Amino acid sequence: MNLKLTKAVSYSLAACILASSVSLTSDAASAVSGASALSSVTGTLEDSDYSAYAGAQLTVDYMLADATAISAESQLAANEAEKVASADDPYANIAIAQVDNYVYIRESASPDSEYVGKLYNNSAATVSETVEAADGTWLKITSGDVTGYVKSEYVVQNDEELAKSVSRRLATCHTTTLYVREEPTTESDVIDMIPEGDDLTVIDESTAADGWLKVTCNAGEGYVSLDYVSLSTDFTVAESKEAEIARLAREEEEKQKAKEAAEKATITAQAVQANEASSSSSSSSGKTYAAPSGSTGSSVVSYGAQFVGNPYVYGGSSLTNGTDCSGFVMSVYSAFGVSLPHSSSALRSVGYGVSYEEMQPGDIVCYSGHVGLYAGNGQLLHASTYRTGITYSNVNYKNILAIRRIF
Repeated sequence: MNLKLTKAVSYSLAACILASSVSLTSDAASAVSGASALSSVTGTLEDSDYSAYAGAQLTVDYMLADATAISAESQLAANEAEKVASADDPYANIAIAQVDNYVYIRESASPDSEYVGKLYNNSAATVSETVEAADGTWLKITSGDVTGYVKSEYVVQNDEELAKSVSRRLATCHTTTLYVREEPTTESDVIDMIPEGDDLTVIDESTAADGWLKVTCNAGEGYVSLDYVSLSTDFTVAESKEAEIARLAREEEEKQKAKEAAEKATITAQAVQANEASSSSSSSSGKTYAAPSGSTGSSVVSYGAQFVGNPYVYGGSSLTNGTDCSGFVMSVYSAFGVSLPHSSSALRSVGYGVSYEEMQPGDIVCYSGHVGLYAGNGQLLHASTYRTGITYSNVNYKNILAIRRIF
């Protein structure tokens, strides 16, 4: 499986005053080119900030490009960020790789030179130089933290429509609770709430002049105020040779840790079940639940399925008395000895990425503003809404951004 390193560079500009702050966080997602799951590096460029905030914020994030085909995204290692496009126009001077899987980025304009990184299909780069060589035209590019040369025949330059189709517009929440409203007005009904740090996919900016963005969230399509979000653009970018080596080693370590946690959880569950007085837990309603057992994704789903029908509570993490989507995933895996973050965006960085075709029960499925567990047979097990609580839905009920595997 080939995966790419993700990063994001986000700039927030404001009137008259310019200050800067730097934060590094990790997030992730899976990427697929053809039948292979690839990893990518996402470069996030802040090109518009309609909110009244002074200062400049630089963040290096593991995010993902748009996954219309459940492809082109995943995060991976952290390193210094390189811009992929200008802040004024995120699609200017962009070259997009159009290959079956990836093309090597060479140290010099020669097929015999050492490769310094990989530019995956639909990944973005900026072109700084054109070199005519005996074997054809080479381009000097910068993508993510990789600078080198690729043959011009493997990329498409200055195609704004292609650049837009392989990127994703993001609205990242920077308030404690972001309301997603039915219409672009504060008088409109709230259809969803998003915690600080999470992001939503922007689908329409025509109302930006009025201070609103149209986004997609778990409850459907709605509007968020530009006063409480940062607007940016995600591109997938190259992975350096060193980052690929580090990522593969880290993924192997994560797989081993998950296996050990699952085995420990199984032993604990067997000990609990051996004691009839402690073999189940109960909720405030008196309903009993079996202890977790097994060390597979199917075991995770079987355990989580017991809580279908229990309530959805924003910010909650109780499987019996109320949880939100990320709290549900976190709490189910916690029963198996696996510690996960309580954030739908952060869950894109856990475990390792797999493709849609490889998806198995227990895999974490990430959407714009939502997350759940794949239950098999095309079904998603998740804490959905206040109306439905913990329930099943079709896994393709909205575009999948990432699929992450723990066991």
